[in-house]
Amino acid sequence: MALKSTIHKAQLNVADTDRDVYGDFALTIARHPSETDRRMMLRLLAFALHADDDLEFGRGISTDDEPDLWLRDLTGQVRLWIELGNPDPDRLRKACARAERVVLYAYGDRATSAWWQKHGEGLQRFRNLQVYRVSDPESAALEELAGQGMNLQCTIAGGEAWISGDGATVTVRPELLAAAT
Repeated sequence: MALKSTIHKAQLNVADTDRDVYGDFALTIARHPSETDRRMMLRLLAFALHADDDLEFGRGISTDDEPDLWLRDLTGQVRLWIELGNPDPDRLRKACARAERVVLYAYGDRATSAWWQKHGEGLQRFRNLQVYRVSDPESAALEELAGQGMNLQCTIAGGEAWISGDGATVTVRPELLAAAT
């Protein structure tokens, strides 16, 4: 019998002073059986950093043709495609062809360093791709906030995110490796 996804609920309050976006989001997150709490919380962080009423979680980890998160317009055109981890460059190439803007949040310090050394130069040709790295200590601290029912507040200013929940606050400052041009 196949394992089923675990459902997590999050009430997320976002105050993004960088983009002047403020709102409350009731989120349902399906955590794939092979997904860790750390990766799930990084998806939640990516949602907060790009918060929009139309931003949706994709099937990412369980399918090849959907991202971890995406923002589509009313015609179905993909305006924003968000990936996590250290994906195959072909996946990013296809994403860049399908979406107006692609953002990657790489994590796992050692794996990301090796991945970026191998693929970074080739990925710089994609003008609509931004690549960020989230450090191991930041992602580990974020993982500590994971739970089946979460009530989180996220304040974003100067490219830095403060996520609070359950009596703890985590600061995350994604490091920009490649900017879209």
